[in-house]
Amino acid sequence: MPVQLIDGKKAAASVIQAVADATEILKTETGVKTGLAVVIVGSDPASHTYVGAKSRMAKECGFTSIQHTLPEETSQQDLTELVARLNADESIHGILVQLPLPRHLDSEAVVQSIRPEKDVDGLNFVNAGKVATGDLRTGLVSCTPAGAMVLVGGIHGSDLSGLKAVVIGRSNLFGKPMVQLLLNANATVTVAHSRTKDLEDVCRDADILVAAVGRPEMVKADWVKPGATVIDVGINRIAAPERGEGKSRLVGDVDFQTVKDVAQAITPVPGGVGPMTIAMLMANTAIAAWRATGREAPHFDRS
Repeated sequence: MPVQLIDGKKAAASVIQAVADATEILKTETGVKTGLAVVIVGSDPASHTYVGAKSRMAKECGFTSIQHTLPEETSQQDLTELVARLNADESIHGILVQLPLPRHLDSEAVVQSIRPEKDVDGLNFVNAGKVATGDLRTGLVSCTPAGAMVLVGGIHGSDLSGLKAVVIGRSNLFGKPMVQLLLNANATVTVAHSRTKDLEDVCRDADILVAAVGRPEMVKADWVKPGATVIDVGINRIAAPERGEGKSRLVGDVDFQTVKDVAQAITPVPGGVGPMTIAMLMANTAIAAWRATGREAPHFDRS
């Protein structure tokens, strides 16, 4: 049976449509227009590309989208004061500070200064703690693991009882929250990482294999259980001399060309988990706006 390519663009479009619908309902019924503020410091081209994509998506969702572009030399105090003003602004429901920040700034202090209810990246300790304790009802979930779970749900449904999941990677940003989301869906979960003994054997036991290690094409076909679902979170740029001198291409942490012959379903790179990250950022912003009006927020975790 041919492998099923998990279409992150299609799933993301579905989430964005649901967010736009919910945003319109909130505005019609309460007069409240959802507001997202994005803060970017410096001139890093990749960061500006990401911020541009987020701003376009916010407008597509019907949000008020405000961008604060600050010079490279912005001080910690000036950035902190801006975040404080956005925290106090009732028309802003989500605050996103684009990372990485210039080296002279303390990123962690800035992220933790965002009020948890406006922390649409899901990085504040309060939100991380809620996810870690299984409270998915009142917190905001980190966007990439939330998006990866939508893709898993598209294959296996919302109840993963009886399925074994392996997450390669234990980062605070992705690995740890992904583990908790899988546990919350009743999967039996193993966390693997660079110090795991017999890593290939551990992975081969997984019905759902999630790779998030940042090593190009590390996961080979013989690591994968036949018929498994493979979620590739890696985004790595490698040389592609076949495309011409100095050219490169994007690959994931999974050796896609060989693994696709073993897996039942797999996310491509690009076009898999990536589009879901921005979609779930929009979903978190809509959730924050609904909660700010005292309403039970809709769910956007179905593809």
